[in-house]
Amino acid sequence: MLSILIWLPIFSAIFIAVLPLNIPKNRIRLTALVFSGIVLLWNLFILLKFDISNPGMQFKEYLPWNETLGLSYQLGVDGLSILMLVLNSLLTWIAIYSSSKETERPRLFYSMILLVSGGVAGAFVAENLLLFFLFYELELIPFYLLISIWGGEKRGYAGIKFLIYTAVSGALILATFLGMVWLSGSTNFAFDAVSTENLSIAKQLLLLTGIVLGFGIKIPLIPFHTWLPDAYVEASAPIAILLGGVLAKLGTYGLLRFGLGMFPHAWSIIAPNLAIWGALSTIYGAVIAIAQKDIKRMVAYSSIGHMGYVVLAAAAGTPLALVGAVAQMFSHGIILAILFHLVGVVEAKVGTRELDKLNGLMSPIRGLPLISALLVLSGMASAGIPGLTGFIAEFIVFQGSFSIFPISTILCVVASGLTAVYFVILLNRTCFGRLDNLAYYPKVLWSEKIPALILAAFIIFLGVQPTWLVRWSESTTTTMVAAIPSLEKTVISEVAVK
Repeated sequence: MLSILIWLPIFSAIFIAVLPLNIPKNRIRLTALVFSGIVLLWNLFILLKFDISNPGMQFKEYLPWNETLGLSYQLGVDGLSILMLVLNSLLTWIAIYSSSKETERPRLFYSMILLVSGGVAGAFVAENLLLFFLFYELELIPFYLLISIWGGEKRGYAGIKFLIYTAVSGALILATFLGMVWLSGSTNFAFDAVSTENLSIAKQLLLLTGIVLGFGIKIPLIPFHTWLPDAYVEASAPIAILLGGVLAKLGTYGLLRFGLGMFPHAWSIIAPNLAIWGALSTIYGAVIAIAQKDIKRMVAYSSIGHMGYVVLAAAAGTPLALVGAVAQMFSHGIILAILFHLVGVVEAKVGTRELDKLNGLMSPIRGLPLISALLVLSGMASAGIPGLTGFIAEFIVFQGSFSIFPISTILCVVASGLTAVYFVILLNRTCFGRLDNLAYYPKVLWSEKIPALILAAFIIFLGVQPTWLVRWSESTTTTMVAAIPSLEKTVISEVAVK
C-alpha cells in the first residue's frame, strides 16, 4: 500500500522522461498532473484507513534486500509521518498545477518534481536507517537541477550552495547511522533492531550531535541557514513551494524520529540548549525578515523563524508540545506554499518583487484584488491570527513548551509578534498604499487562483476545526514522550549542580 506512494511517482517520472519529443508541453504537464493526482488520492485513502488509536507503525511492508549490509525494504507509517505524506503529495500536485504551461524542457522538469515526491515519501515511510538515507539523498540531484536550470539570475550559485550544504547534511547523517549500528553491536539497520540504551551517555551524546547537526542543516537552524534564502529566492515559485513546504520537513521529522525517538536519555540532556537554539533561530529569522526589501526573500527568512517553533517543541518533549510540533510542520507547509505561490503571481503580473516598487495591489485598478486578499489571509495565518491554522499550531507549541522552557517559549512568542510586524510591512506596501500610477496589470486567470484557493481552504478549515490537524499524531507522540526522562527533573538537577 505504501509502496505506491514511492514507486508510482518514480515510475511516472521515468515515463514522462521518455515521452516522444513531438508531444505538446501542455500534455506533458497534464500527464504529470494526473499521476500526482492519483498519488494524492491514494494518500487520502491511506489517511482515512489510518487508525489514530494505534501509536505504532501501520500498513507495514517488508522485503529482504541485502542481509549482508543489514538493508531491507521495510516501510511503515505512524502519527509522526502520516500528515507529512499528505503534505508531500498535496504540495507536489500544487507545484505541478501552478507551473507555467510554457515551461522549457518540461519532460525533465516534471520528471524531477515527481522523483522528488517519490524520494520524500520514501524517507517518511522508511523503517530502515539505510533505506531512509537512500531516499533522503534521492532528492539531492533533482532539486539541484530544478534550481539550477529553472531558477533566477543567480540560480547556478544557489544550486551549488544547496548541493554542498545538503551533501554535508547527508554525510553527517550517514556517519551517525553507521556509528549507531556499529557501537550498538547490531547487524541490522532496521529501526527496531538498533538500540542505544546500552551505550554510555558520552557515546549517545556524540551520535546525537551528528543527528542534530545533520538535520539542523536541512531545517535549517542558524548558522547553517545561509543556503536557504539563496535557494528559495532563486528557485521558481513551484520549486520554492517544494523546498519550503516539503524538504525542510525532512529535517524536523528526522530530528523527532532519530533524535528524540532513538536517544531519549541523551535528548533530555541537550534539550535545554536545543530549546535556546530554536528560540534564537525564531528571533533571528523574524528580525532579518523585517529588514528585507524583496518580498520573496522576506517569506524565505520567515521560514527559518517558524521552523524554530518545531525545534522548541521537540526540545520540550511534552505530549502537547510534540502534537504541536507535528501540527506546526503541516501548517507551516501549507502557509509557506500559498505565500510563495502568491508572490510568484505578483512577480509574474507586476514584474517585480521589490517593496519600494509595489503599491495598491488591492485596488481594482491594479487587477489583483483577490490575490491581494489571499495574501492578507496568508500573512494573518503566518502571524498566528486566531481562527487560522497557524494560530492553532503555534498556540499548542507554546502551551506545551512553557512549563519546561519558559524563557525560550517567551522568546518564541516575541518572535511571533515580530512576524506580525514584517507581514504588516509587506501587506501595507504591496496591497495598500497610495497609487503612484494607474497601471492595470495583466488579468490573473482562474487557473492561477485555484492553488491559492485550495490552500486557503485548508488554512481556514484547520483553523476552525483543529481536531482534524492534531488527532493523527496524539497516540504516537504520547508513546514517544513516555520513553524520555522527565525534562523538568533534568533541568532542575542541572540548575542545582551549577
